Amino acid sequence: MKCLALAPLLLLAGCASGPLDVPPAEPVPAAWKNAAGFPAASPDRDLARWWKSFDDPTLSRLIKDGLANSPDIASAVARVRESRAARKATAASLFPSVSGSASGGHGFTDPRGGSLTTSKSYSAGLSASWEADIYGKNRNNLLAASSDLGATEESLNSVRASLAAEIATAYVRLRSSEAGLSVLERNIKTQEETFQFVSWRTKVGEADQYEENQAKTSLEQSKAAVPSLRQSIEQARNQLALLCGRAPGALDAMLAGATGDVPVPAQRLAIGIPADTIRQRPDVRVAGYQVLSSVARTEAAKAERFPSLGLSGSLGVNALSARKIFDPQAVSGSIVAGLAGPIFDAGRISANIEGRTAATDQAVENYRATVLTGLSEVEDALIACKRSAERLEIIRNAAVLARESDRLARLQYEAGELDFLSVLDSQRTLLGLEDSLLSTQADRTNAYIRLYQALGGGWSA
Repeated sequence: MKCLALAPLLLLAGCASGPLDVPPAEPVPAAWKNAAGFPAASPDRDLARWWKSFDDPTLSRLIKDGLANSPDIASAVARVRESRAARKATAASLFPSVSGSASGGHGFTDPRGGSLTTSKSYSAGLSASWEADIYGKNRNNLLAASSDLGATEESLNSVRASLAAEIATAYVRLRSSEAGLSVLERNIKTQEETFQFVSWRTKVGEADQYEENQAKTSLEQSKAAVPSLRQSIEQARNQLALLCGRAPGALDAMLAGATGDVPVPAQRLAIGIPADTIRQRPDVRVAGYQVLSSVARTEAAKAERFPSLGLSGSLGVNALSARKIFDPQAVSGSIVAGLAGPIFDAGRISANIEGRTAATDQAVENYRATVLTGLSEVEDALIACKRSAERLEIIRNAAVLARESDRLARLQYEAGELDFLSVLDSQRTLLGLEDSLLSTQADRTNAYIRLYQALGGGWSA
């Protein structure tokens, strides 16, 4: 059976809040295919503060604020409390239940032709019941509840890692838009100077109206992109406020007062081996706990086939006066043992076992799919880190050449050695390359953010 491969999980789930050393659903690679240039990290390397590697105090402050104030985090914490309470309620089934009672009465009797007589009575008692867990049904239900608690705690870790990555990605988008606006405004200033020069040449007869219109059109096209970038900046600020659990505009002052470039990832990021990543990814750990929970519930369903032994007892006193309530002669007690088992249930228990077994098979396949997804996400992120770095280097060199070409084109046009169309082409080429440069810088940073998240975000227990 597939779940036998995950049997070691059962030995590790006695306490869901403890560490879960999740074995892989199938053999995992000994090393990453695309990890060339990334040094190997020790298995216990802590990535829980990975964003500090970007050396951006504003980013660190935003993520800290988000982890402390996000409604999603608060909701996940509440789910952990709910799951912990459910486990405590399930654990209570292993112990006897005891209840007490007390009563007092005052009666009147009217015999024929006689006078009224009164009578009093007092009673108190304790009763207890307990189901002997002979076949482990209650223990397996407790194991399932413990595993549910572990899955809920790991889900909280997953929410934290995802939130940190979302905040970092939104912050990169904000800084990228701000940098793009700065580049655009610089190019607009250059185009304005070019337009003024073309207008002067038109007035003195050295250029025609066509050249002036072209210069004006190019300038207006650049200006038309400004509102779109300002919109992106404002929306990115609002998204950051939302992710941090704040009202729109609450972070504007902090973000506007700390403008900067796109965060740059560390030059050398240490990563662990695939097996370490599988152990520390919260989603894999959630899937592992779900397998444990499903297996335990299947075993509890199987225990329904066997008889259950119930013990009950009572201890009570009955007296005619309050003073005799503690009289030993007024005490009475009883102990009863009962054995009950299914004889005919029209296949209900068998159907329940079959359903639980199918649910376990689903949990095992989900665990396997989660492991494979985790391995694929890390490889994809490693590829993105490498290729975006290569692309960035190429575009950076091209942008340097484009700036020099644009400068020379304007000088040659002013000297009458070059036509105006060549100047427009050089300006468009420069603006396009500078946009690509900013976009690629953001892509590289986002690739590292995805890599950190794919590695588990450091949220291991």
